[in-house]
This record gives sequence, C-alpha cells and structure tokens, in this order.
Amino acid sequence: MKLTTAIRSEIAQLIISKIANGSISSPIIEVYDGAEPASMGQTITDTLLAELALTNTAANETDGEITFEPISNDNSANAGGDQKWARILDRDGAEVLYLTAGGPGDGAELTLNTSTITENGPVAITSGTITIGGA
Repeated sequence: MKLTTAIRSEIAQLIISKIANGSISSPIIEVYDGAEPASMGQTITDTLLAELALTNTAANETDGEITFEPISNDNSANAGGDQKWARILDRDGAEVLYLTAGGPGDGAELTLNTSTITENGPVAITSGTITIGGA
C-alpha cells in the first residue's frame, strides 16, 4: 500500500491524538516478553517487564512519521526478561496500539537501552519511531 504524504500525516496525527487522549495521567508504554497478541483487547498473559511514561502530548509527526517525545525511564523494572513487544495506553488507561520492542540493533519500533531487562534494573527507550505506509 502506498499513501500520499498528506494521508500519511493525517493517520499519524490521529494516532498521536488517540495516545494523548484522556485526562487522568500520562500515556504509558508497557513492555512485555512473549508474543504480541493476535488482536487488541484480549487478556495479556505475557510478563509485564517495565512501564514508562510518555509526555501528555506523546509525540510529533512529520510527513507521516511519528517520533515520540522524551520518554521517562523506568528506574526499577517490574520483572526480568527479553522484551518482545509493547503496548501504549492513553491517559485514561485505554489501549491504543501495540509495537515491537527490542534492544539496540534489533530493528524494533521501540529500541530499549538493553537487549534483556533485569528485574529492578533501569529501563530506557532510546528511540521510538512509527512510519505510516510509504509514498
């Protein structure tokens, strides 16, 4: 599928607005081990490894590419394991999207500072970019 830059930008802006939606807290990125669920809204049985907070506005968009604003570190990971995927919750805790997560050089949509998370250890997302369909 190919989209014009204008359509790519509209889709990216819609995603950002959905992440920034709500008023209770900041949007959250939850990082999990295991396999990403086949569809959203299912009970998650994978282990929650880490939780990181986004800014309330979450990200910026340029020509259909979403780049996350600075993401707060998790200074004490919930559990240890190899991160495989992440979900983003809006400011009211509703699911917005799932992304791949990995360590440096893994080619994931979210790159963490380490390939394996250590329980109670620090976790940082060093980059996070989503590109909406090519032109």
